[in-house]
Amino acid sequence: MKRTLLFSLLMIAVLANAQNKPYITKVYDFLPAPGQFVNNTPLYRYLPTPEPRDSVMARVEKAICGSTVINNDTIEMPDGSIIINSDTIVEVKPGLISLGSFGGYVVFGFDHPVVNVQGEYDLQIFGNAFQAAGSSSSGGSSEPGIVMVSRDLNGNGIPDDPWYELAGSEYDSPYTQKHFTITYYKPDDSQFGTLKPGQYHHEYIRWTCNSVDSLQEGYVRKNSFHAQSYWPQWYEGETLSFEGTKLRCNAVDESGQGTYWVQHFYDWGYADNRPDFAYGNNQPDNSLNMGFKLDWAVDGDGNSVDLKKIDFVKVYSAVLQDCGWLGETSTELSGAIDLHPDVVLNFDLGDVNTDGKVNVSDVTTLINMILCILPTDKSLADINHDDKVNVSDVTRLINIILGN
Repeated sequence: MKRTLLFSLLMIAVLANAQNKPYITKVYDFLPAPGQFVNNTPLYRYLPTPEPRDSVMARVEKAICGSTVINNDTIEMPDGSIIINSDTIVEVKPGLISLGSFGGYVVFGFDHPVVNVQGEYDLQIFGNAFQAAGSSSSGGSSEPGIVMVSRDLNGNGIPDDPWYELAGSEYDSPYTQKHFTITYYKPDDSQFGTLKPGQYHHEYIRWTCNSVDSLQEGYVRKNSFHAQSYWPQWYEGETLSFEGTKLRCNAVDESGQGTYWVQHFYDWGYADNRPDFAYGNNQPDNSLNMGFKLDWAVDGDGNSVDLKKIDFVKVYSAVLQDCGWLGETSTELSGAIDLHPDVVLNFDLGDVNTDGKVNVSDVTTLINMILCILPTDKSLADINHDDKVNVSDVTRLINIILGN
């Protein structure tokens, strides 16, 4: 009976409150694969010496963090808070970044953990997908990116923990390749001259991959519309390698002459896949980009993962294809929001690492908090409720695990 009472006690961890911002506040990493908008979206500054990565990262943050006022019902206050005088979701599209060809990615987070409200959409990620006016309702510009999430299990505030894919509609498709790897090779840009309109450098940036359904080598072509280098200029390596889940190509030349390419929408579960808003309308339409559920999380073997919350989000380009004069398919991202930033999450007493279990892993986490190896969260670590976090809490936690 005593054990039942102990485990029935809930420690309430308030993970978000009225001060939590619903939109992105931090970018942790950004590395696009080669593409026609790389070094352009956001703009790379060609300085006498290479622009440092930190400077590039700062402009990525400026591009996708925060929110934009889109109507008179929404006001962004000087302190960054938002007042919403309507029932609609604010369009959070402060800027735009391009992730390049397959594998290019961005990693970002919020000023609070995103809580999994089971059965509901937890995140909405914005891109620049649109419906083609002259095509069927199934396509237009769709450059799908896969979304991955991670928990800050070690409490160090950086995304160095296991990642989980949010499995979209194509995850179990026989045309989807898991563990796809690709390597791009840095070009010598001095060997590629100026292009006239309509011309291409067909063998510009070479790549090799482990494809099981198409060519295992090819090129990112350079077109006359974008004269800058397509290789990320702040990256010092001679090769760029990525691994992930590759979706099948979704582009069709409906003209048959290379003049009218349509990228068809996947059903759900990908960034920059469906329009954020109905054509010609600034109001959200949940039949389009409905968002993402943390319930969809799977591990590297495809097993479902029960995530109570997540701290980091990664989006990467998931298609490897060239669309003629449109160039390579590259996921674009223009912001994201937590759809319920004010949620309250409950944890069992002793679940210090918030993984939904009370076991020896919580003892390790608690000891690391006491030794200041991990940040101390008193709401989770003060097991005996004496307003202190010390060895007495370790003793109490061990007794809980042993059923004493």
